[in-house]
Amino acid sequence: MGDFSWTSQSPLQKALVPGVHGAGSVPGVELTEIRNILLVQVMARRGNAAAAARIAKKLFGIEPPSRPGAVFGKGVALVWSGPDQFLVFAPQGDGSLMERIADAFAGIASLSDQSDGRCLIRISGARAAQAMAKFLSLDLDDGVFPVGAAATTSLDHTAINIWREADAAGEIPVYNLAVFTSFADSLYRVIADSSLEYGLRSSWPVAD
Repeated sequence: MGDFSWTSQSPLQKALVPGVHGAGSVPGVELTEIRNILLVQVMARRGNAAAAARIAKKLFGIEPPSRPGAVFGKGVALVWSGPDQFLVFAPQGDGSLMERIADAFAGIASLSDQSDGRCLIRISGARAAQAMAKFLSLDLDDGVFPVGAAATTSLDHTAINIWREADAAGEIPVYNLAVFTSFADSLYRVIADSSLEYGLRSSWPVAD
């Protein structure tokens, strides 16, 4: 029997071309793939929603949102993904966080590790909302979708989770899109094509 070796690579290996593309000398949109992440779906079991929220508060220092939205703690974000369920988004680290999550929620919530099944694309820049308006049926106005807003919606032909966070200076819109890896290549092309008229800078990968 032959020997097999597996090399991990980005689902955007072919689609993402680093550099500046499209119009203008100052890119209005930046696309970055975020790698080495932990993305876990936590689904409270029947009658255990309050208990799951208490465990999350103890484990992460923040309570999960009870309605569409995202909350941010030290090195972790909890993103609403449906009634009595949320996503845990954090750097992958040494793997101990997943173990602690599994131990803490045992018997209280069902877990689904989405880390290898999702691709996380970060969209930022002064013209990011205009580009995204071409392919998302969401109102991204600051008054409707501010920092901390989140939604489960569709992009082209597949479901995605999207949430908005603040940049370091609190001035530039930053959106995170978690998409299924099997669709990431084609969805990235949709996003990139929609951004070209505003000037696009793309880069990959970075660890969050």
